[in-house]
Amino acid sequence: MTDENAAAEEDGEEDAAGGGGKKKLILFGAIGLVVLLAVGGGAYYFLFMGDSMPAPAPGEDAPPQEAQRPVVFYDLPEMTVNLATEGRTTYLKVRIALEVENRAMIDQIQPYLPRILDAFQIYLRELRPADLEGSAGLFRLKEELLRRINLSVYPAKVEGVLFKEILVQ
Repeated sequence: MTDENAAAEEDGEEDAAGGGGKKKLILFGAIGLVVLLAVGGGAYYFLFMGDSMPAPAPGEDAPPQEAQRPVVFYDLPEMTVNLATEGRTTYLKVRIALEVENRAMIDQIQPYLPRILDAFQIYLRELRPADLEGSAGLFRLKEELLRRINLSVYPAKVEGVLFKEILVQ
């Protein structure tokens, strides 16, 4: 009889352990389903519902459209510099235009032209041909030239540096 009671107790323990494990599995599954539904609903809202704003009714004011502001371009003199290379000499020929807000800004920048060209020459001579490879290299060059020119002409401000010609030979 003691063997039967021991066997019954073991079965009870297994059921309790197994039943508790099943309850935890069902609980975690339910939590996972709720989280999945919440994430899916949020993604649906942001992807499909977020951009569907109603158009303004006739007679109502539409949101203001940002008008393209006029800009002025100023051409710098063509520059040819030798790049920092070992062995064979490599040259960089570049023609640059500056984008400024108005004509008055050009009048503020012109007295600083020697300082601008000096800053450009010094920076360009430090470059290696590998620094100019790909669009990322040219983007870094453009950003660095813009930073240097704005330091040279402060408080005036140049909006952009545009490459008209770049030749590495």
